[in-house]
Amino acid sequence: MTKPLAEVTPNTWSFLRDAMIKPTGFREYDARWKYPDEINLPGMTALGLGLGTQMHKRGIDPVIAVANDYRDYSLSIKNALILGLMQAGIQVKDIGPAVSPMAYFAQFHLDVPAVAMVTASHNPNGWTGVKMGFDRPLTHGPDEMSELRDIVLNGEGVARTGGSYEFVDGVKEAYIDDLVGDFKMSRQLKVVCATGNGTAAAFGPEVFERMGVEVVHSHTELDYTFPNYNPNPEAMEMLHDMSASVKASGADMALGFDGDGDRCGVVDDEGEEIFADKVGVIMARDLSKIYPNATFVADVKSTGLFASDPELQANGVTADYWKTGHSHMKRRVKEIGALAGFEKSGHYFLAEPVGRGYDCGMRVAVEICKLMDRNPDKNMSDLRKALPKTWSTPTMSPYAADTEKYDILARLVDKLVAKHDAGETLAGRPIKEVVTVNGARVILDNGSWGLVRASSNTPNLVVVCESSKSEAEMRAIFADIDAVIRTEPGVGDYDQTI
Repeated sequence: MTKPLAEVTPNTWSFLRDAMIKPTGFREYDARWKYPDEINLPGMTALGLGLGTQMHKRGIDPVIAVANDYRDYSLSIKNALILGLMQAGIQVKDIGPAVSPMAYFAQFHLDVPAVAMVTASHNPNGWTGVKMGFDRPLTHGPDEMSELRDIVLNGEGVARTGGSYEFVDGVKEAYIDDLVGDFKMSRQLKVVCATGNGTAAAFGPEVFERMGVEVVHSHTELDYTFPNYNPNPEAMEMLHDMSASVKASGADMALGFDGDGDRCGVVDDEGEEIFADKVGVIMARDLSKIYPNATFVADVKSTGLFASDPELQANGVTADYWKTGHSHMKRRVKEIGALAGFEKSGHYFLAEPVGRGYDCGMRVAVEICKLMDRNPDKNMSDLRKALPKTWSTPTMSPYAADTEKYDILARLVDKLVAKHDAGETLAGRPIKEVVTVNGARVILDNGSWGLVRASSNTPNLVVVCESSKSEAEMRAIFADIDAVIRTEPGVGDYDQTI
């Protein structure tokens, strides 16, 4: 295999012949490029050859499940990837178009060790990428991605014999069977199913109807031009549309899914969006009644209620705050035997006996419907209002160049740890501890906190603050964290602030 080139440009002779891959597309836990500006079809074939070579290098059985999301170019990209996998001597089992969690499910259903899902996730059209994994239910983390990048970019892919192709039908039906089983609602429930015309449109309505849920359709026609909005349930545009649908239809809630169906967003019966970390606390309260003394993992951007909520404490819950990122979270849930993991971005990781450990927006939707069935006298807004009140900032992202952000963060972590060690205060309160698993989460004596970390995907730092006391304290926490950040001249303006 020759080394891929970064300087090949579209509409040239070499573009149709030579592999072109922009190195920055290899991220911490998946691969993502603008297509065809940053990767071409020969480049995707080179990625497949590299992924297959990595499987052989690690001694993994040469069999992989492959799928693609519902975008007009994803099938071509998947076919190019498959060509490279077959060149590497891999037996490919193509399950067709799918949401990402259906691809993860296929590893179990077909009993294969590896998966490659062609998807741009919630990114807008013009993006593509691959989510891949070898150790179910896990996906590649930084070590695996770094190894794969080196194999591909250094031209170390090795062609082998034994490659084959098989299209496997029926996985979608098996996936929905696995999600719903024979469960039927015992209370009436009316749900807005919002898919933004993305891949989840082929799954969501069917899953709800099978449970006996009345479905209000919101952009559930498959349309890869995304004519209404980009399917991303963390974006306010989608959440506001979901809220309007709830108010117009009188639904009990809205559940919305991103472009590849691994995330779920929630709007309650009053049209209020409930951010995923708070939904996680609602679910943890319910699940910990059934499974007392459970452990739940939350990413470091999430609410402090997992540790401080009196109801969770009464149910013997252990809270574990861990690194942001779906690969990190899946791995942590498996490592410590947690019942579930919750990430503020809308990834939920429901492990045995509830789920299979991977992030699945459809599984979350099913479990939320079951939760409502177990609480027949409650609305979703009642469950939201029953949580202790906290005041949170949005996720704020000051600019920091990709080449500098990790060095900047390391210095900021040292400065914040030094404040704790010196007995200094933050927002006028003692610092209880500084959690440094992913940046610095500075926790005060009353459970309020402020976080600074580096973005995995963009040239930014990430800042989030939450107070258990008041909006004024939240603002004071941000002001003191920002004052430390401002000691670094390489940090620029925020994308938004409070």
